Amino acid sequence: MLSDTVPTSAAFVREHLRAPLTLVMLVWIPVFFVLIFAGILGEFAEALGGALAAQSATAISAGWAAAFLSGTLAFFQVSSSRSADRRLASAGLGPGRVAISRIAAAVTIGVAVSATAFVTLWLRSGIEHPVHAAVAILSFAVIYIGLGALVGAFVSSPLEGSLLVILVFSVDAFSSPQMTSGGSLAFTPTRDAADLLIAAGGGQGSPNADWLGMSFVALGAVALALAAFWFAARTRS
Repeated sequence: MLSDTVPTSAAFVREHLRAPLTLVMLVWIPVFFVLIFAGILGEFAEALGGALAAQSATAISAGWAAAFLSGTLAFFQVSSSRSADRRLASAGLGPGRVAISRIAAAVTIGVAVSATAFVTLWLRSGIEHPVHAAVAILSFAVIYIGLGALVGAFVSSPLEGSLLVILVFSVDAFSSPQMTSGGSLAFTPTRDAADLLIAAGGGQGSPNADWLGMSFVALGAVALALAAFWFAARTRS
């Protein structure tokens, strides 16, 4: 299985990175989020009665950069490649191996995006707990790979699907910890990861409950993405 999965995953990564604009976005969007979007988050938090400090806003913006790009790319991996993936599955690779190859490619790109966001954050404001921050940023990417793939499995239209991913992202971002005085949703997909990232950016430790919650959601997102990629790749009778 590994001998088939590795080259197929590499081909999927090259498929995404072939366009020069994609490469530019992978670098520019994390920089934009950390340098500019952080200020917007801080202003919204103040308007909504929240307490998102400037340093915390800068830290959490790195996670949102990884989430936005990873979720959008995962959506397009599923929605724009259904026919090709079904042909690969029918040719002998099977929907399971196609799904594993797809998720490996998505996670590889997510790692690259997370690394860019992490380095930008480190250069911008420094990080008291760099390992904690790196894990939290990557978890944002993994969680949104699952959400983007899930949307792509059921919504084939690029416009409606991408707008739905952006809607989920917007609700998640603007109801994240410290964004409002008390109107936040009780649970959003990245809440524990956001708590960890805010704490890491401010030089504070995090309780074990946040780590367990983040790990549970991230593993669930991986399983969700695997199921979505498999569903999109399986041959219809």
